[in-house]
Amino acid sequence: MARLNVNPTRQELRNLKGRLATATRGHKLLKDKSDEMIRRFSELIRENKRLREEVESELASALADFAVAKSLMDERALEQAFLMPASAVHLECSAKTVMSVPVPSIRVEQESGSELYPYAFTSVSSEADYSIAVLSALLPKLVKLAEVEKACNILAIEIEKNKRRVNALEYVMIPQTEETIRYITMKMDENTRGETTRLMKVKAMLNEQSEQSDSAASSVPSEQSE
Repeated sequence: MARLNVNPTRQELRNLKGRLATATRGHKLLKDKSDEMIRRFSELIRENKRLREEVESELASALADFAVAKSLMDERALEQAFLMPASAVHLECSAKTVMSVPVPSIRVEQESGSELYPYAFTSVSSEADYSIAVLSALLPKLVKLAEVEKACNILAIEIEKNKRRVNALEYVMIPQTEETIRYITMKMDENTRGETTRLMKVKAMLNEQSEQSDSAASSVPSEQSE
């Protein structure tokens, strides 16, 4: 792992140690967040699967009833019966957060005074009534399915982004910082050993000079006595 290009100083070592502590703590928080997001994503996936199976089953039943009604009725009369809708709904869109990630929230409200069937019962077959009733009850599930699927898409994108951040910290930033700290520590130890060696050499030279001076001083009185 390549190290960072920094000067091997004590100040830089303190900065890198602080950066390493922050990166390690951030990595743990992001990893925990990623695990929780994956758990929430799994719950949404299961709910999405359940809603889709229910919607597809009920929708197939409604379409089958409508196909029977279409085969029993005149096409012009069927189009006239469904030409003007009698029921209206209101969608209230907002946002909620899942692990600090904004996802859509949609609420369905049926307007007051709306009628379910836009025609007289004597003008159409009972199969059309069944299909209209099923589709009307199915609308909130369809909206809920759209909400859950969009939340799954948003969470999947956010999980991928968070995973890249975790990998960048785990495999790039933290190893580089640790390698740089080791390099600076070794460099400083090497400088310390070099300084110690130089001091020992200087001390040895001073001791040697001191011994030579003492030897010269002790030899002077003996010469004078002669």
